[in-house]
Amino acid sequence: MANTSSRTLRLLSLLQNHRYWPGPELADRLGVSVRTLRRDVDRLRELGYPVEAQRGVDGGYQLAAGAALPPLVIDDEEAIALTVGLQHAAQSTVAGLAESSVRALAKIVQVMPARLRRRAEALGTMTVPVEWGGRTHEAVDSDVLTTVALACRDTERLRFDYTSGDGQHTGRHVEPYRLVRGRRWYLVAYDLTRHDWRNFRLDRVGAPRRTGARFRPRELPAADAAEFVVDRIGRMPRPYTVEVLVDAPAETVRARIGRWSTVEEIDDDRCHVHMTSDSLDWPAMAFGSIGAEFRVVRPPELVDLFREWAGRFSRCDAEIDARD
Repeated sequence: MANTSSRTLRLLSLLQNHRYWPGPELADRLGVSVRTLRRDVDRLRELGYPVEAQRGVDGGYQLAAGAALPPLVIDDEEAIALTVGLQHAAQSTVAGLAESSVRALAKIVQVMPARLRRRAEALGTMTVPVEWGGRTHEAVDSDVLTTVALACRDTERLRFDYTSGDGQHTGRHVEPYRLVRGRRWYLVAYDLTRHDWRNFRLDRVGAPRRTGARFRPRELPAADAAEFVVDRIGRMPRPYTVEVLVDAPAETVRARIGRWSTVEEIDDDRCHVHMTSDSLDWPAMAFGSIGAEFRVVRPPELVDLFREWAGRFSRCDAEIDARD
């Protein structure tokens, strides 16, 4: 089904970018038979796209001249998923993927209903990506995401409920600036109560309310929103300082995890790795992904975690043997 859907989108893209396609040529571009092409064209028609066909030896296909394409039939959450996913792909270093993602996002936004298009465009223009290691599992509500993005775009003051890391609940009144997407989603904003710039985790934001009050944007004390968030998080005390000796060349280790750690060469075959983290799960996964022997210098809690994982993996193997 996934291949059929992808091919249908590719067919629509070709028809949009070319006045007329002879049937055999269009089928060849899609890598399918002429019979399969006819089925794909019928599928587009069922979705409401006006595809005209010319029969005969020189027969082919084209979109009806001057016909308006139907709106993209997706709900709010699907629109946000498409926008976020394609934005992420647009940052890819895979050859051609970034450019294709930008083109795809532009086409999709163009055919969205006006209400969804407004939300998607706000999210796209008001989000700054930043690269951090690891993954996060904190969910962000799509309505929170788009409400905040629209307030950023419209320079409109925002009120919301906020839960701090220690569980304290407060009401906030801010001038929103930008969203930052990394391991988590953050809002960079000027806090009108505390009279200072702050970054807020969006998974801790509740019931955001646009006030209707516009403001003149203040000067951010950083080159951009991503730099501001990275700097503020970097100042926060980290509960774990990780130090590990790895039996692999420093160059190899840097290629794997150098973005999130400091790697110092010991000799041609060994290196010293330093890392800080608010959780030991990510360092454990990082060192396990290197594919080399290593020794934990500190903290001892990381050794305990590896032992716990080793026991869990061993029990998994034992259960498989028992079933065999």
